[in-house]
Amino acid sequence: MAIVYANQGDYHQALTYFQRALKINEELFQEDGLDESKGRIARVLNNIGNIYGTQGNYAQALNHFLRSLSINEELGNKRSIGLTLSNIGLIYNSQGDNLKALEYYQRSMKIYEGLEEDRLVALVLTNISNINLENGENQEALQNFRRTLKIYEEIGDKSGIARSFEGIGVTYENKGDFTQAMNYYQRSLNMYEQIGARGNVAFVQTLIGDFYNIQKNYNIALEWCEKSLKIADEIGDIDIQVSANVCLYNAYKSLGVFDKALEFYEQMIILRDSIKNEDNTRELTQLSMQYEFDKREAATIAEQEKRDAIALQELQRQKLVRNGFMGGFAVVLLFAGIVFTQRNRISREKARSEELLLNILPEETAQELKLKGHSDAQLIDHVTVLFTDFKGFTAMSEKVSPKELVKDLHLCFSAFDEVMEKYGIEKIKTIGDAYMAAGGLPTPNTTHAKDVAKAALEMAQIVEKGKVKKLTEGLPFFEVRIGIHTGPVVAGIVGIKKFQYDIWGDTVNVASRMESSGEVGKV
Repeated sequence: MAIVYANQGDYHQALTYFQRALKINEELFQEDGLDESKGRIARVLNNIGNIYGTQGNYAQALNHFLRSLSINEELGNKRSIGLTLSNIGLIYNSQGDNLKALEYYQRSMKIYEGLEEDRLVALVLTNISNINLENGENQEALQNFRRTLKIYEEIGDKSGIARSFEGIGVTYENKGDFTQAMNYYQRSLNMYEQIGARGNVAFVQTLIGDFYNIQKNYNIALEWCEKSLKIADEIGDIDIQVSANVCLYNAYKSLGVFDKALEFYEQMIILRDSIKNEDNTRELTQLSMQYEFDKREAATIAEQEKRDAIALQELQRQKLVRNGFMGGFAVVLLFAGIVFTQRNRISREKARSEELLLNILPEETAQELKLKGHSDAQLIDHVTVLFTDFKGFTAMSEKVSPKELVKDLHLCFSAFDEVMEKYGIEKIKTIGDAYMAAGGLPTPNTTHAKDVAKAALEMAQIVEKGKVKKLTEGLPFFEVRIGIHTGPVVAGIVGIKKFQYDIWGDTVNVASRMESSGEVGKV
């Protein structure tokens, strides 16, 4: 049932059935202790990871893939190891870490080439082709997609053929050959419709909508992207929802319907931030590091046992191969994984400039800049300004290396950034070892003073904890002074190159003086 629901794009139901299957197989393994049962656990974990990946929950996806990989490595099943390595690469690709993604793809490719598994080589090659496209290597991408198309045609894999058509279409569009691009998009769409792959249908509809936006046929673009968004909403595919909202935003903006454009832009921001943020990236890194640590520990403990049991393991591997350990659906869901990587590639390319803008400016100011081409300065009557500074920073810089000093400063300011996010406070800038932020802007609110006061106390606690840790290690430490003040400010964008959002006024000056004359460790 899980397979049926997944192929239909009903990921919620698919996940429910896979989780039930995982529980059953874990109970069976507790009873019989057989490697065959353990292998089924790894297979289900991989499929659950693919469902989470398609839904945009990359931390959970990576968690399940790493658990699957650990089991497969223990059992020595090369095909399944290659599959899981490729899926882990998809997660990193989705998060924009192409170097890490390529590392996993190449490890997977090496395994499959050694096994002479053309179908699986084609799967990984498709993922590498997507990175070729991101890097502007269109000719390499086209060659790779044509190679995968030949393999899929030889084995009669309609899903793979459709995916190759799709990739070739994207490549031709990047090369400026729009006639060929539309030809391959239509061929891909027709085949996806034949096999009932709704998520893939929706994605190609978005590609066609984007195509018509480029051709300035905005009304036709709206039709295609509305179809795509309808399916994406029904199946809960966040990546396609992002792409469709971007497409609709671009079309309405070009038609001059700015209220509708803003509506879809805001929805895109909400969806995009739900799948790609600093917390998500940090969690992926922690999971990956924990896996590598556990792997090294397990290898040390089990080395002698492995030597003693090598003959038995060889028999177990043969048994797993005979039983078709990986199973057909593991490949089916890898197809889905490749599709969500392609979706992320397109949405990431379109959102990249917007992400950079939103890292520099408050969201409301960025939206105003995009819609009007400029941003007006604001007089905001009630804002709470915060300044921090480290005591004896110059003296400390003489005691530690520049690299260590910047590292400590980065860790501290990153923690401050998280506090700002927690309390809805706008970080303004850092100057040397000083950190400046303000509550109650760019959108005024009535809780800014309380929010900033709470944030300031939490920041002081963070620095104090760091101080205690450094003292126990006998290392130099930071001590912080924090000043806050409430009053009116003028806020706006400064400059036209390397511009930034800034604030001015006596309130800012008073907050700065409060900090410089304040008591260490106090607010």
